[in-house]
Amino acid sequence: MQPLSCESCATAVLVRKSSPAQTSVQWPDGAEGCTEFAEVLAADGPPRTAVIPTCTRLRATIERAVRAGALAVVDQ
Repeated sequence: MQPLSCESCATAVLVRKSSPAQTSVQWPDGAEGCTEFAEVLAADGPPRTAVIPTCTRLRATIERAVRAGALAVVDQ
């Protein structure tokens, strides 16, 4: 897992890219600082399941980090 901060809200996460299509994200300090999740919660209320949708802003940050070589795609 490699540390990465969202370019939009600076929320710190740990990321592992096991392949171009597979990404694992851990939120060591929780997702409370994520502005996209806050916007969804404000509009829709709390989710009805434990599954948290993807933050599109964080996904874009991860994709840019991979393209820039700052985040490696590792083989399993």
